[in-house]
Amino acid sequence: MFLVVSALTPFGVHAQASAPAPLRLKIAAASNLKFVLADLAGLYKQQTGVQVDVNLGASGNLARQILQGLPVEQFISADEAWVAELAKAGRTVDAGQRYAMGRLALIVPKNSALPLPQGLAAVVRAMKPGDKFAIANPALAPYGVAAEEALQRAGVGPLPMTNKVLGDNIGQATQFVATGAAQAGISALALTLAPEIASSLQVLPLPAELHAPLYQRMVLLKGATAAAADWQRFLLSPTAQGVFVRHGYALPQ
Repeated sequence: MFLVVSALTPFGVHAQASAPAPLRLKIAAASNLKFVLADLAGLYKQQTGVQVDVNLGASGNLARQILQGLPVEQFISADEAWVAELAKAGRTVDAGQRYAMGRLALIVPKNSALPLPQGLAAVVRAMKPGDKFAIANPALAPYGVAAEEALQRAGVGPLPMTNKVLGDNIGQATQFVATGAAQAGISALALTLAPEIASSLQVLPLPAELHAPLYQRMVLLKGATAAAADWQRFLLSPTAQGVFVRHGYALPQ
């Protein structure tokens, strides 16, 4: 299902000249981008009149759907590997471009007594035997892979399956904690900064050295229109890059 995203915050931007644009543009994007794309798509519509419809999900699921014919013109992945898979299959116009670096955050419910300020290892050690720790499914979501790396490097090691709950994507893993279904978890920092989520959580950004860099890459798919190329240029513009930073991302290196 495609979700229509919009924004409330205006920014000045000049759209690139292009062929006459269709009124709607369909793209697929990783779930960690929900709130930043709401701002960016709303801004783009203000400037161009083009409505960007976003199909959100885990990067792995979206890549597989694209291979099966999902009708989108652009894929905005949470990592580079899934873009490379699509390029290898001949479904992209090129190798794509990095647009941001993701960050992780340790989260617990707002009313939790777990020692969040003491860090990841202390929180896991303080959990009760029946407590649940939520991460995104590493088989589908790059943020899940990074979460497992963070647990390993923090000295926790792999969590027992009885204590781990996997979200289909990072958004679902975050909701597990926000609703109290899990007592702690690892989310995308960008999701935790959104008012809709922040009011339900305590948040501790995790050090970047706890996991491999989360380089995020986007790519145009075969058959993409001039309007899709215009939208991608906009996402790489200084104005759009500033919005990514405001939502908790780092700029790509």
